[in-house]
Amino acid sequence: MRSLTFNFLKILIRFQFPAVEEIDCNQLAQLLSDSAKPHPLVLDARNQTEYAVSHIETAVRIDPLTENLAVIATASKDRPIIVYCAVGYRSAKLAQKLDKAGMKCIYNLSGGIFQWANEGRPIFQNGHPAKVVHPYNAIWGKLLKATYHAQEY
Repeated sequence: MRSLTFNFLKILIRFQFPAVEEIDCNQLAQLLSDSAKPHPLVLDARNQTEYAVSHIETAVRIDPLTENLAVIATASKDRPIIVYCAVGYRSAKLAQKLDKAGMKCIYNLSGGIFQWANEGRPIFQNGHPAKVVHPYNAIWGKLLKATYHAQEY
């Protein structure tokens, strides 16, 4: 049931944000492991509490409501920008905003950190491997496998 709901949600996100390009977890993992190319700028569009529980290793947290996009443009230079959140909605919204601001090579991580964790990919907290992800809330948290679900939230 989780995968069916997740797939439906991804279709809705693509429908809501048709101009936003997506990248899947395999593609992001390849980009992060390729030492021959500059790594992408990975932006975590979740709130500070979610980010503090765990995040993708190289991710920088950004407030999705930020108006100061010049900082991102300066930091990204010629690197692709990958944006993610819990499941992909907030990050798609931010990716659309970045695209409208004139930035290029913007991608939304399909399925967000929930999919990343559900696939058993590495997550981190304070530079150390982590085992759980903030579930966002009781409803969305059902998309996260129980083994990765931070219980105290």
